[in-house]
Amino acid sequence: MEWKVEKAIQDEYPAEFAWCYGCGHLNEEGHHFRTGWHQNGTQTITFFTPKAAHTALPGFVYGGMIASLIDCHGTGSASLALHRKNGHELGEGAEPPRFVTASLRVDFIKPTPHGVPLKAIGTVTEIHPKKWKVDSEIFANEQLCARGEVVAVVMPKTFLTKE
Repeated sequence: MEWKVEKAIQDEYPAEFAWCYGCGHLNEEGHHFRTGWHQNGTQTITFFTPKAAHTALPGFVYGGMIASLIDCHGTGSASLALHRKNGHELGEGAEPPRFVTASLRVDFIKPTPHGVPLKAIGTVTEIHPKKWKVDSEIFANEQLCARGEVVAVVMPKTFLTKE
């Protein structure tokens, strides 16, 4: 079964912000994570099916893949939440804010099986003017495999300054 997010914040990033290895839709080699609102509208969701290359040991997903999913899910969740706080919803044509990771923490609860879709569920737990905290849980076959926390900061304008 192929799970997917219908409307994703990453689809609305302008081209200069769409190159992230994890979530950039313009990065041909990347994962193309897509983060949207979960059906309850207060949490966020990302689905991802690991490829064969994302193996730690036969039958299990590499932990760095899980960390990457938590990382991009967290920054995408922060972007979704601030976009909504600014009075916009996905698909309205308004450019969403872009976040970068200030801190990433990952706790591995149990080995993550390979060959099944992963589901990340996120909750924004702290909001400050420049930084947002997002807690995420990663599920495989509806079993909790990992938890993570991302402190995301609004991307500084200097990130696009060319020397």
